[in-house]
Amino acid sequence: MTERRASSGRRQATLLSRSNQGPATIVIDSREQEPYSFDSRLATAVRRALPAGDYSVDGMEMCVAVERKTLDDFVSTVIHSRERFRAELQKLAAYRAACVVVEAGITDILQRSYRGAAHPNAVLGNALSIILDYRIPVFFCANRQAACHFVQTYLLAAHARWNT
Repeated sequence: MTERRASSGRRQATLLSRSNQGPATIVIDSREQEPYSFDSRLATAVRRALPAGDYSVDGMEMCVAVERKTLDDFVSTVIHSRERFRAELQKLAAYRAACVVVEAGITDILQRSYRGAAHPNAVLGNALSIILDYRIPVFFCANRQAACHFVQTYLLAAHARWNT
């Protein structure tokens, strides 16, 4: 459960379950090569092409998205595929809620637990650039399991708050 502010200024709970607004359907981009498996008690999942990102919520594909990256993919993308990724970030920056989720912790970056010769400062600098230049948060989620749980919770929270 999370909290949000009601129009009165007081905090109002947002349940992270399907009982809030009806069942959520998480949309997995058809190009996603290693899709997450979500808790079927909380949401169903469908695969189809998304305009941006790897995950969204049915009916909210133009305003909510999550871009998922393994650590190796994140490093390669921000160091070697900057221009293509920046085009994706520009699309996501127009969304009501968008984020990048990395299946690793900051410690993994500092310890260079990735392929390639990129310096950790360059990797972290690019993450900060995404956050500051595009206003898109980058969440480092220790591992794949933690990242999957975070993505599901993020999307269900967006569905509970904004699905009408």
